[in-house]
Amino acid sequence: MKKMKLVLIGNGMAGVRTLEELLKIAPGLYDITVFGAEPHPNYNRIMLSPVLAGEQTLDEIVLNGWDWYRDHGIAVHAGKKVVEVDRVKRIVRADDGTEAAYDRLLVCTGSTPFMLPVPGKDLEGVIAYRDIADTDCMIETARTHRHAVVIGGGLLGLEAANGLMRRGMEVTVVHVMPWLMERQLDEAAARLLQQSLEERGLKFRMGAQTQELVGGEHGRVTAIRFKDGSEVRADLVVMAVGIRPNVELAERMRLHCHRGIVVTDTLQTVTDARIYAVGECAAHRGIAYGLVAPLFEQAKVAANHLAQFGIGRYQGSLTSTKLKVTGIDLFSAGEFMGGEGTEEIVMSDPFGGVYKKLVLKDDKLVGACLYGDTVDGSWYYALVREGRSVQEIRDRLMFGEALAGDAGGEGEPKAAA
Repeated sequence: MKKMKLVLIGNGMAGVRTLEELLKIAPGLYDITVFGAEPHPNYNRIMLSPVLAGEQTLDEIVLNGWDWYRDHGIAVHAGKKVVEVDRVKRIVRADDGTEAAYDRLLVCTGSTPFMLPVPGKDLEGVIAYRDIADTDCMIETARTHRHAVVIGGGLLGLEAANGLMRRGMEVTVVHVMPWLMERQLDEAAARLLQQSLEERGLKFRMGAQTQELVGGEHGRVTAIRFKDGSEVRADLVVMAVGIRPNVELAERMRLHCHRGIVVTDTLQTVTDARIYAVGECAAHRGIAYGLVAPLFEQAKVAANHLAQFGIGRYQGSLTSTKLKVTGIDLFSAGEFMGGEGTEEIVMSDPFGGVYKKLVLKDDKLVGACLYGDTVDGSWYYALVREGRSVQEIRDRLMFGEALAGDAGGEGEPKAAA
């Protein structure tokens, strides 16, 4: 029997994880071809921060080396960006003319970093923080230049700032919001985080609005200028102000896109049932996830349907957050900001650098925000995810799993980006 042809566009974590799941349950079903825009094998994008900080090497973060593709008979076209898909003839075409026919297509084009549309954004030394090339650029710049500015005080921005500081640069973090990591932390936890990072040597400009990036005579960035007229010196500007689903190819293919490539609970595109989308490019029930755990959950469901089992359903994900800065522990999950109809249990020890906030609603734990002591993060995460009553252990909940007794928990959540 002639094998069906499966083509994967995007050689990243979501797509290759889907292939791994598929090979586990239906190893001989497809002839598989992979196109990847980067010239590298599949690597762990989450671990770029430790590479930047000098704690790991690029070789150590490769998830599937070239031999993995060879061993599984997968044809891989690395460094070739797909520019066209003919949905009638079912042919994928890359920028160098390479073509591949498909019976099923898996679109995993990921996301693209958002660049602030300010004057000077095209100067040399102004980059995003997204891939190995960006990481290499930062490592090289740190060898020859002194002053760095990171725009964006979210998860990625702080990891970039910490890495550049570890490489010997003077780093200022510019954040337009009143506190750091406002999507993952409440104000109290964010203040503790900022204090800890300042003690390490990072500088902060909070509530600052970037007006323009100033260039020197050689076309390289020299400073960042704010709307109040003040400036900060900068030989390197890293923009970490968010990501957008990469739907450029999907739109050219005339797939329905809204906040990403719109997919069903089976991860099939609503436009074409032969085409699946998984990862940061996919919008499921109006949400495009930018963390790893949901991508892996999607991969499992997509693989189930590609294997023609047809029983998996993806119903969305509850996400949690950890920061990859050595020596700083923080964790958040669920509805940690609280709000109407919720109760908060808070423990704060600013001198000890410990803050814990648990949010309850209808006797269930619905959110947690921990700083300084995150040992029970995975337990709280499991309680939030399971959604069962914590009424009996409410008075001991703050003290964690060891003292609150066995109220459940499914073990460690998958690491989040």
